[in-house]
Amino acid sequence: MRPDLTLLRELVEDAPELGRKPARPVPEAQIRATETRLGVALPPSYRWWLAEFGRGLIHGAEIATTVPPEFAGDTYEAVDAPWRRTADRLCFLSAPDCGDEYRFALDRTGDAGSGEFPVVRRDGLDGEEHPEAESFAGFLAVHTARSRGLGDGPNPAVARLWRSTPGVLLDDGVLVYGPHSIRERNETFEVARYAPAWVLIGDDSGGGGLFMRRHGRDRTRVYRLGLGAIGEDVEQAGEPVTDDLIGWLEGAGAAG
Repeated sequence: MRPDLTLLRELVEDAPELGRKPARPVPEAQIRATETRLGVALPPSYRWWLAEFGRGLIHGAEIATTVPPEFAGDTYEAVDAPWRRTADRLCFLSAPDCGDEYRFALDRTGDAGSGEFPVVRRDGLDGEEHPEAESFAGFLAVHTARSRGLGDGPNPAVARLWRSTPGVLLDDGVLVYGPHSIRERNETFEVARYAPAWVLIGDDSGGGGLFMRRHGRDRTRVYRLGLGAIGEDVEQAGEPVTDDLIGWLEGAGAAG
């Protein structure tokens, strides 16, 4: 799924764990020059990050950025520094003290037409590679979720969504929460008290909430229920919406 850049901005501005410093937006011409040197188009959500913020800190390390042409190849933080490119991998974050590396998998394509590259983690101890996210935006969402004690997400469907985008906002007002807002929304409506087996994953901007199970076999189905009518039996009281969260959102026209 294409990253939702509106919600990505909300996540970045709400997440001190991303270590965002005073913004230093990177000019478009500088980004294009870097892409020319690399011989590859940078993923859209990473380009957005560069154009809006330019820098940040995760796992004690700087997120790679771009530099003016005169400094190309000589700056450690530059994403086109020679050491960052290894065949079909491009490292944008390297934890200190021989820690893990996070890389764009240039030989893999994300969702059709999105221009995103999946993110893989290279273990700093054994060198093994592991899937991390489906986009740079998803990488930021996954990091935020884990740092807030949310794990990968409240259930597999939401976890899969967050690996691509920190939530989705549709034109009709339907909002599926990202890791920066889901806990606050569940606390506001006391979901853990009134429907402990369920999690509020979003709302329709009209008083209706979107609910999914936290546990059990049926953690794919989404139900709509009024936020003033939350109770333990969401399945009986609510209206079935879909059993394919991401397919439903894509079909409804979710776009970044």
